Amino acid sequence: METALDIAVTCVSVIVVGFYTWSLRGHFSSPRMPAGMKVVSAAVTLTTLCFLYLLWSRQQPVAAQLVGLGLEVAATVLFWWAISASRKARLRFAFDPDKPDSLVTIGPYRLVRHPFYTSYIIFWTGWAIATWTLWAALPVLAFVVIYVVAAKGEESKFAATPLAIEYEAYRRRTGFLIPKLVRA
Repeated sequence: METALDIAVTCVSVIVVGFYTWSLRGHFSSPRMPAGMKVVSAAVTLTTLCFLYLLWSRQQPVAAQLVGLGLEVAATVLFWWAISASRKARLRFAFDPDKPDSLVTIGPYRLVRHPFYTSYIIFWTGWAIATWTLWAALPVLAFVVIYVVAAKGEESKFAATPLAIEYEAYRRRTGFLIPKLVRA
């Protein structure tokens, strides 16, 4: 059973990283990759290799692997829901210096302002749980910091666009990375 779960976690994880990689050219529309995004891409590659090593070099509880796998699948569903909702919006890469020219408020964007970052955090958390070692928490924490910094930067750019008033109203009624429990 453990080997089958190792294979399942490996396959799902590598496929999800592949989806994220596809989105760099297949969905996001920045003219070039910003330096910050290159750092994120390198971190994704290193963390993927690290997590694969951790997964295959030690034994994990079945429950941890099942929970981790469930979180990875949930992250994938959220990722594709965000892709579907933002397909026409021409979203840019993280850390792109250009200002946004569209605002997406449908699909998962009705609940959170940054569903892509939320999906990435859920995914890395799931994979870390599946490895069942505290060492896996370090890259997850680093990714949380990176995604929060990127999201805050994106939000600050809206203030200098014609979408500023609309974005402020949107910001008040939706959660940052998790849905608001009480709507303003």
